[in-house]
Amino acid sequence: MASPSEHPDAAAHDDPAERSSAAGADRAAPAADPGAATSSPGEPAAAEASPVSRQASSGPRGRVVALTGAASFLGRNLIGILEEDPRIARVVAIDLKPPDTGGSKLRLHTVDLTAPASEEHVAEVLAAEQVDTLVHLCFLSSPTPATAWAHELESVGTMHLLHGARQANLRKLILWSQTILYGAHPTNPNFLTEKHPLRADPEERFFADKMAAEREFNAFGAKAKGTTVTILRTAPILGPTVQNYLTRYLARRLVMTMLGFDPLWQFIHEVDAIAAFKLAIDSDFPGTFNIVGDGVLPVSTIVRLAGRTSFPVLHSAAGPLVAALWAAHAAIAPPSFLRYLRYVCVADGEKAARVMGFRPVYSTREALLDYTSAQRLRDVRLLQETPA
Repeated sequence: MASPSEHPDAAAHDDPAERSSAAGADRAAPAADPGAATSSPGEPAAAEASPVSRQASSGPRGRVVALTGAASFLGRNLIGILEEDPRIARVVAIDLKPPDTGGSKLRLHTVDLTAPASEEHVAEVLAAEQVDTLVHLCFLSSPTPATAWAHELESVGTMHLLHGARQANLRKLILWSQTILYGAHPTNPNFLTEKHPLRADPEERFFADKMAAEREFNAFGAKAKGTTVTILRTAPILGPTVQNYLTRYLARRLVMTMLGFDPLWQFIHEVDAIAAFKLAIDSDFPGTFNIVGDGVLPVSTIVRLAGRTSFPVLHSAAGPLVAALWAAHAAIAPPSFLRYLRYVCVADGEKAARVMGFRPVYSTREALLDYTSAQRLRDVRLLQETPA
């Protein structure tokens, strides 16, 4: 859902601090209100029982939640919320870079998931800290030309993490995934449910590594007894403080679109995305859930509401152009993302509403307008950018 840009730094992600947090292009946001999503009764099946009936037990000493990618956008904001929750005894950060939102509950463990010995280190941390819930957020929020490193981090790193988790007595595993993994295709229905296969371009590492991580988590969940495995597929995250390939696409004054195509897009506001993860931490929801904002918008309307100018390009010419720009580190995303400028890839959030009781506070349109308001201040340099 991104487009090329002339900005050479938009896709390179070569800052070591960014690499250490796995999603270093993201920015810190105000702590989301965990009450943004409320619970509602689900289905009779055990996997879809009432959220209230499956509240995670705090125990006499409180719960212990560990997060990988703790210095990323989602990690920092979740840690800030967990610090304020009296039911949480400790928050364990597993990362190379300390988050800036930690307080007295935070315990930092420096672990490089790309290292072969990391699975033993992870097992030791989980056992020593008596972790009951592990949230895996160690994924890039934007594509990078450093595909070999990204593969080691996301695909191999997930295997190392799960090998370590098998040696611990975890009660819950939560994985961050994305709805763009469904892929943009002319045969897609108007709304893709969790039952639809992931058909993003398997040759593109940004997609392939995340799909591999999902497969690893599903395989773990099929074998693990007594461990709840939850996968949250978020729509592209948008808001006033998050930064990713989508915000870079909309930040350009001249925005590339595909001539003759105007697909529908959807977003999830940054506050709603964080609230969904807090909801999954608080209660048990086994399975996969689409986390999306209400409503959709055509690309032409998105560009207009963002105050940008559309630059339509023939799709036959766009591929070679973007490929050359990507090779020169002068594009936001590789050519495979151009499909999202041609075909629809919109997910259905009904299951998350029915089973988890997740209700987004912001619609797709409201998430866009909240981002646009902040971006306009940045355009006139009234809002200071802060490093990730």
